[in-house]
Amino acid sequence: MCLSGTTDAVRGAHTHNHSHQVATSNSEVDRRSFLRSGAAAAAGVAMVAGPALPVLAASTPGLRGPGKHVDLTHRLRRDFPTFIIGDGPVDVVLADFPTAGFYNKRWEISEHTGTHLDTPGHFVQGLRLVDELVPEELIVPIVVVDIRRKAMDDPNAMVEPEDLIRFERRHGRIPRNALVCMNSGWDDKVMDTESFRGGAGYPDLNFPGFGIEAAMWLVERRNIAGIGVDTLSLDPGNSADFAVHFGYLATNRYGLENLANLGDVPPRGATAFVGPIPWEEGSGSPCRVIASL
Repeated sequence: MCLSGTTDAVRGAHTHNHSHQVATSNSEVDRRSFLRSGAAAAAGVAMVAGPALPVLAASTPGLRGPGKHVDLTHRLRRDFPTFIIGDGPVDVVLADFPTAGFYNKRWEISEHTGTHLDTPGHFVQGLRLVDELVPEELIVPIVVVDIRRKAMDDPNAMVEPEDLIRFERRHGRIPRNALVCMNSGWDDKVMDTESFRGGAGYPDLNFPGFGIEAAMWLVERRNIAGIGVDTLSLDPGNSADFAVHFGYLATNRYGLENLANLGDVPPRGATAFVGPIPWEEGSGSPCRVIASL
């Protein structure tokens, strides 16, 4: 927030342009009045205006910048589909331009909403939480395993060891410390809550996920950093035991849920930047995930 800097800059310009005038106590600009005035908005725009940024849509297909980056993050909206019905975010406007001269909101949100990260400590007591993750596991190679054909035939399709073996035969060995993501094409359903859940709500859920055998294959044979899915859960929707949440997270690795645009990322060769909020003792966090091609 640069309001105080904007105020100081405008005051400095005023002093320079009117140095021949005698300063009086009345010449001091009242900060609150300044903020409420149109001058604050004009000054702020003049000083901070830069190149226009792309608008993030509900799901941004292939959003890319000059260096070819793909945004793997869904726009976090109030009605974003959640695993538990009624667990969506709530926002309250604390300040607006007409009354306060600036804009500020408060959000009430579950740590596991929208595109987000599950920590090892989410399902296993005593393991690491979000403020204990380190950069070396958040800036990593990203691998995308395409199971869209399987998902068309079975809404609860899983990434299985044979999918990983087939992937490596075609694309080469999955690198160490990689983020391995499932592309089921499910992100296309995100604007239709019931379709994205694959049912009315827990326990009536149907969507693809990782099988525990594949998740552990990646841990034991490839020493990965994390796994990611484009659905509501690391486990498939019809899971009754949450084997991946209990078994895979217990290996002290993280998982990402509700990823977007994985179809715009090559099977391997890109780098992922995972940006969770390191709030104190958090079991997870909404995060921005970017793939650099």
